[in-house]
Amino acid sequence: MASAVQDPVAGPASDSDRRQAALHRADKERQKQALQLQRENILSQRTSNPARRSALEAALAQIEAQIEALG
Repeated sequence: MASAVQDPVAGPASDSDRRQAALHRADKERQKQALQLQRENILSQRTSNPARRSALEAALAQIEAQIEALG
């Protein structure tokens, strides 16, 4: 029965906290999806130019590090 009673002080704050957490998760997910698209784009590119290949490898490493950081 105690679970049905909400603390008037904690009720609105916890709702706000839940909304903030949901917004934060959604933002992280959008960032992760954008990075995944960039990763796929880099992986789809083919080049025989060594300088271009090196730049693509560096970009790929950076994007994968950002994806890992979002975890």
